[in-house]
Amino acid sequence: MATAFPFDPAAVPVFVINTASGAEDAGAKRAVIEAALAAHGRQGELVMCAPGALPRVAAEAAAQAAARHSAVIAVGGDGSLNTVAQAAHAAGCAMGVIPYGTFNYFARTHGIPTDPAAAARQLLEASPRPVQVAAINERLFLVNASLGVYPELLQDREAFKARFGRSRWVAFVAGVATLLRAQRRLRLHIEIGATERDVQTLTLFVGNNRLQLEQLGAEPADTLAGTPGHGSMAALMLRPIGTLAMINLMLHGAMGRLGEAAGVESFEFHHLVVRPRLAPEHQEVVVAFDGEVARMRAPIDIRVLDQPLYLLRPDGPEAAP
Repeated sequence: MATAFPFDPAAVPVFVINTASGAEDAGAKRAVIEAALAAHGRQGELVMCAPGALPRVAAEAAAQAAARHSAVIAVGGDGSLNTVAQAAHAAGCAMGVIPYGTFNYFARTHGIPTDPAAAARQLLEASPRPVQVAAINERLFLVNASLGVYPELLQDREAFKARFGRSRWVAFVAGVATLLRAQRRLRLHIEIGATERDVQTLTLFVGNNRLQLEQLGAEPADTLAGTPGHGSMAALMLRPIGTLAMINLMLHGAMGRLGEAAGVESFEFHHLVVRPRLAPEHQEVVVAFDGEVARMRAPIDIRVLDQPLYLLRPDGPEAAP
């Protein structure tokens, strides 16, 4: 499928490398990219970037890529991918991914290898193809967005990782610790088209990634054309429950059967407006998107964007192991 902008497969791509993990790791990332470029007889511009400068550097790199009819390549974890995607979407250029995250749902869903060397080789032969992206207020997200206990879980997970290292088991233990002490209830007024509801929930989780929802066992009933990430999104709400019910819910989640647990509601949508019931002194709510946590002013508007992101990805089946 043709892109909405010119793309030259021989043009020099711009690689944005997050150096958050330190100089040694950044050097290893550079070596992976340089080896792939050499194997294909290609040139590339490599930009090393500290986390605090990532939004500015990503915007500059995307503008350069658009001017060259090339692509900007995100090298890092979910937060890096999100920031570069935001810049590529705004600039109107293609984006590539070399994943270094824990779960890599976005890369895996679109057939991109989780091995960085394989991903680097593949993207130099790939073509831009449209993929669905969404926004929470004006912030783009690729995989998920949420309010309530899930942003707290992400903050706890970062604290656990800083102490015990980065692994899926550390992420799981952090999640258990957060959920067991979850008490704060969100009171939300939600609007989907002409339908309005008032709900109480521990968290509102929105999924734009079919693979993540499948692994949770939390796919909603198929009520809209397409599937989450391919035409629609899915919302999951966790009702306030007691400790024993919470433990049962976590067991269901660990077995990929979250949708069967009591107290979990899921549904599909294209556009959702959330109006939290906030105290008069509070005008903002904590939200999470693609592993990042921020504060946003209410109401919270969550929608599938009309303009896709053009991702360098292979032909054929999407989900990669």
